[in-house]
Amino acid sequence: MSEKTVKKRPSVTPRRSGRVADLLVRWSFMLPAIVLLAVILAYPIFYTIDISFSRFEITSFGAGEWVGWENYREVIGDYRFWESLKVTLIYLAFALPLQLVLGFGIAYLINAEWKGRGVIRALFIIPMVVAPVVAGGMWRMILDPLWGIMNYWLGFIGVGPLDWFGDPDLAMAAIVIIDTWRWTPFIVLIATAALLALPKDVFEAARIDGANWWSTLWSVAVPLLIPVIAATFIIRWLGAVKMFDIVLAATYGGPGKATNVVNLFIYEEAFRSLRFAESAAMAVIVLVLTMVLTGLFLRGSRKLEELF
Repeated sequence: MSEKTVKKRPSVTPRRSGRVADLLVRWSFMLPAIVLLAVILAYPIFYTIDISFSRFEITSFGAGEWVGWENYREVIGDYRFWESLKVTLIYLAFALPLQLVLGFGIAYLINAEWKGRGVIRALFIIPMVVAPVVAGGMWRMILDPLWGIMNYWLGFIGVGPLDWFGDPDLAMAAIVIIDTWRWTPFIVLIATAALLALPKDVFEAARIDGANWWSTLWSVAVPLLIPVIAATFIIRWLGAVKMFDIVLAATYGGPGKATNVVNLFIYEEAFRSLRFAESAAMAVIVLVLTMVLTGLFLRGSRKLEELF
């Protein structure tokens, strides 16, 4: 037995050393990116956490006296913070499902064989390259109650004029419309790539069996795209929860506080009211909530992949 053991050792040791060397090579390639991320992301996060547990010194623009959980208790007791979170959740509840349905639906339509679809695909990229502040200002002119072209078109069907930025419900609808116009093309691109990667023989079999386009979409395409849909939802969730610039340019949180999303509220508290410590505590709370919900969404997406 001892001789056999001795004979096996030379074959095992080089294999392990090869794995270690391979692992070191991989991490050496990743090291620059890790260092860059640590500098860009880790430092601001720890700086914010440090401020959230301290009194903010405006002279040094840093943490001063340690106060523990005092800033967090003040934030939790501030009803305005919870109202801004509620506004953010309302926006997410309407915008994300709408963008996913439109994105995958449009991708399915333009994936079919018809003349001019390449031009349409190219046009869909335009909203993505428009700066958010420009998009907000442009849509503010389009939705202007007096001179906006939207009310002009609605007048042809006997609707309006609508006060898009004076009515709280319409103001939220305007934010959802602007954000959907800007980010649906992003989902269309992801969905188009996913559709092109699907096996063609499955769709040909469905066509031979006499399935129409709706049956093919609902019974063939959607089950195959469930993992992509779940991943796209998480990607858009992480982007949408940071909503700030479009609201700043279009409504500035109004009318009243109807569109005052949490990031705009934190910005106002920090740079207008100079409550940097409390704003840092708000940012940490939002970060923790986002991480928890993202973890739940990831677990849900894995369950969906197992089901389909």
